[in-house]
Amino acid sequence: MKSLEPARHFPRPLTTVDVVIFSVVGEGLQVLLVQRPDDSNEPFPNAWALPGGFVDVKEDKSLEACAKRKLLEKTGVRSPYLEQLGSWGDATRDPRGWSATHAWFALLPLTSIRLRKGGNAQELKWFPVDELDAVGNIAFDHRVILDAAIERLRSKVEYTSLPAFLLPEPFTLPQLQRIYEVILGRELDKSGFRTRALAAEFMEETGYMDVGAPRPAMGYRLKDRKSPTVFPRTFSARN
Repeated sequence: MKSLEPARHFPRPLTTVDVVIFSVVGEGLQVLLVQRPDDSNEPFPNAWALPGGFVDVKEDKSLEACAKRKLLEKTGVRSPYLEQLGSWGDATRDPRGWSATHAWFALLPLTSIRLRKGGNAQELKWFPVDELDAVGNIAFDHRVILDAAIERLRSKVEYTSLPAFLLPEPFTLPQLQRIYEVILGRELDKSGFRTRALAAEFMEETGYMDVGAPRPAMGYRLKDRKSPTVFPRTFSARN
């Protein structure tokens, strides 16, 4: 059998994967950032950045595998909701050379996360997505990636079951509605939300839960954790 020709020799770009990790912390949507090392030999010393790193060709079978590995290293979570966001690359985004990064975003219930300060990170910290201007220097082009991820999430929340991936199971309908409102930054009509959510049939009942109210509330869990359900119409704000 004829052997394959060897690859042509030419300079190759640096290849990385970055993960935008969202969770609801307190009453707000927040994103996890890592602080880069205080080392003048490293690009963007002390700056905040997205969790990520170089593709390991021996360990990572795909870009998604690399994203899952990086997520596990930082949060201790193996099988979260992950969605590919896009790719960014040029000759100037990384001072070490021509670089391309492939970005993903993850939605995780805060209760499932066990933060791990690994690699060359000094610190890990949650930041409110609406206060990123106060963070200061964000490394590489990660602010551009962050803005794209926030826009993608908020646009998909209008017509999908995506916010449910931010809740531990089981959850109640009021808890689910509150997650929608936190991400969208506005209130939703209670009756309309309940009707739309139940009609979409992306949840199944788990039994009544004691939530501290006068009456127990029905608990729910997702039928499918691989992908969100798409609704026929977007949610409407309360008049």
